Amino acid sequence: MTGSWMMKYLAEFLGTAIFIVFGNGAVANSFLKNTTANGENGQSNGGWIFIALGFGFGVMIPAMMFGSISGNHLNPAITIAKAAVGAFPWSHVFQYIVAQMFGAILGQLLVVAIYWPYFKETTGNEEKVFACFATGETLNNKLNGFISEFIGTAILVLTATGMYNGMFFKKSIDIANLGVGFVIMALVIADGGPTGPALNPARDLGPRIVHAILPIPNKGSSNWDYSWIPIIAPILGALFGIIVYQYSFSLL
Repeated sequence: MTGSWMMKYLAEFLGTAIFIVFGNGAVANSFLKNTTANGENGQSNGGWIFIALGFGFGVMIPAMMFGSISGNHLNPAITIAKAAVGAFPWSHVFQYIVAQMFGAILGQLLVVAIYWPYFKETTGNEEKVFACFATGETLNNKLNGFISEFIGTAILVLTATGMYNGMFFKKSIDIANLGVGFVIMALVIADGGPTGPALNPARDLGPRIVHAILPIPNKGSSNWDYSWIPIIAPILGALFGIIVYQYSFSLL
């Protein structure tokens, strides 16, 4: 990584904001009534692959922009996991997480600004409005939500660490960045059935705060009873994934 630490914090802030705009913007376009990807009949023409592309490119593009500056964590779970194995200084973990959280809040505010009239249009469907902000388990099963978020984040960190340290990708970081974007797309498709998924505490908590504070039309509950799961499970999953890689391959 290059540049000052303030530059790194700014990269994490802007990168996370872009990630949320692309990801939750795709959700809003797919779920909200009368958008170009939804239409008057309420049937989404976007679908889950459409959303997966949004989140995948939301990681991929900031990675190509800021990867050489900040490492493109965009995720408190990844920052904590890297620090835990000595791949990132603990003295900068808090600052990274603050930058990621405020970036997620800014990104969600931009999504709200873009789609405000469509939140008003989406009457009688508070779940779809909420899905444009944060996650929940579709069957209200907290245990399954925890398991899904833990496994998904463990796979994300294991595969991403492997890509950045693998013999081929290590010589071409830009290709590794592309690969991580595709991993996010695949995880949203494969692991996203129960919860969304979050895989990232900032991606869930920042937009959930925006949902709770702003007078969003047709917003319903912010589901704070569930909010601890997309914080704790991704952190534990990321720790598990990076430790498995470190002790299996010793390439960090």
